[in-house]
Amino acid sequence: MNGFVLAGGASSRMGRDKALLEVAGRPLIVLAIEKLQALEFVPRICGSRPDLARFAETIPDNFAGCGPLGGVEAALSVSDSDQNLFLPVDVPEIPVTFLRWMARRAETSGAVATIPRFGGRPQPLCAVYSRRLLPGLRAALAAGDFKIMVAIPAAAAAAGEEIDTFDVEAVAAALIPESWPASPPLARWFRNVNTPEDYERLRAEQGVAGGASGANARHPIS
Repeated sequence: MNGFVLAGGASSRMGRDKALLEVAGRPLIVLAIEKLQALEFVPRICGSRPDLARFAETIPDNFAGCGPLGGVEAALSVSDSDQNLFLPVDVPEIPVTFLRWMARRAETSGAVATIPRFGGRPQPLCAVYSRRLLPGLRAALAAGDFKIMVAIPAAAAAAGEEIDTFDVEAVAAALIPESWPASPPLARWFRNVNTPEDYERLRAEQGVAGGASGANARHPIS
């Protein structure tokens, strides 16, 4: 399995580059890369961002201006692995242990897509996708269909494959209560850093929590 960071967004709501925002002295792009390294991946960065090449290899979009779907397609097109884990740069509190659990689930099921749901909503940017989706994704991009939760199911159906979705809360509820960490709470795992207010809140919380969401923190899913 390969690991990719999705970092090609325009950061329009933030007003400055989200990937380079610092939390606990490290840019968000570094935090994401460290998580993939903790999973023993050689991380690569999706998005036409040559300025981020100092952190890891960058993968330019084959279909420019198509949002995250273009990044997923570009990553799958260069991957030498069937299964590929994607992590968005602006969701810094997802535990490494959850990513490891999801990767194992994808490897076990062999599903063409493994997508978590949180609060009843799919989280398609933190997911595992198979190269078998490529023909369908390219067809969607060529047709101008850029919505990832439209393109992925359509590509899976075109390949005659099933998508594996699961509720994060249900997985967490099956765990031993004593294994829960003090921080970050489950409610923060999929919280985006999209605006200056989001960023200031994250910095304040990290200051209190002492950066407990880093790659070496203890988390409930192992």
